[in-house]
Amino acid sequence: MTPRTPRLSRLRRLTPGRGEDGAGRSGRRRGAAPKVVALGGGQGLSASLAALRRITGDLTAVVTVADDGGSSGRLREELGVLPPGDLRKALAALCGDDDWGQTWARVIQHRFQSEGHLHGHAVGNLLIVALWEQLGDPVQALDLVGRLLGAQGRVLPMSAVPLELQALVKGHDPDRPEDVDTVRGQATVALTPGEVLSVQVVPSDPPAVPEAVAAVLDADWVVLGPGSWFSSVIPHLLVPELLDALVETKARRVLSLNLAPQPGETEGFSPQRHLEVLARHAPKLALDVVLADEAAVPDRESLADAAKRFGAAVELAPVARQDGSPKHDPELLAAAYDRIFRMHGRIGPWR
Repeated sequence: MTPRTPRLSRLRRLTPGRGEDGAGRSGRRRGAAPKVVALGGGQGLSASLAALRRITGDLTAVVTVADDGGSSGRLREELGVLPPGDLRKALAALCGDDDWGQTWARVIQHRFQSEGHLHGHAVGNLLIVALWEQLGDPVQALDLVGRLLGAQGRVLPMSAVPLELQALVKGHDPDRPEDVDTVRGQATVALTPGEVLSVQVVPSDPPAVPEAVAAVLDADWVVLGPGSWFSSVIPHLLVPELLDALVETKARRVLSLNLAPQPGETEGFSPQRHLEVLARHAPKLALDVVLADEAAVPDRESLADAAKRFGAAVELAPVARQDGSPKHDPELLAAAYDRIFRMHGRIGPWR
């Protein structure tokens, strides 16, 4: 047990629906929609959320806050705020398919094009930061933006403070291919030409957002990935209270693998190597299911062996878009999640 365990126990007592009334885990009737928490950042988390909102109305996104590039990096440096970009993308992914939802999704994703200081800023970033300054509460502000958009779920930052990502990288300087350097900043880590060996966050013991911890403890399912492995997925495991919650939760855990290695930080990675890296950063983490696109797994036996170290089964499904791009199809990914929730979850339909 870590020193943070008593706090997790208090949060567990405060979370709703932990009764032992015979209605199933979390005290909900069989047939109710599952409580799902999805963790990640950037386009990977957006893809997962766009799929999950199709199968549950009880959805929470827990988003990384280490971005230091683009509009987010500029706002973070100038105002000392959490980087809003990945939070904005998650909110856009949760917008409905009706005119209201799609209009607002386009508005908050819109970037100004000019020769002045607004160039490159996203409307949603400015809106989120304005509400942070008005309300003084990041969670309350994000909830308010979500209501404005009609978002089909909740978006939370994983930590209450902006984080700096640091990585040990072999060959970051092509002229010194055998040297290992410390590379700082999410944007730099994501684009390194070298081999990322490990990552950490600064500060090393950042405070988790209590609502994020409570959501993980009260979930039926926790979904980790897909996304940039070192800069969007693993950082959640580097927030101690959040990792404790992921280890201790009674929820079932799904790891969703990427469709292809990412140029830079995971160049040349096999599906099973993604799992090996995850295990090095969080050796106590258990998983129930590893989801992968069937066309992206050349060695199914090796992936199954890697998954067994987490106590997980492998589920292969066609989840990629048909245009050949390394992007998830929301409908296909939704079908895969739905099948996993039914096969590995409670008996009876979710919807």
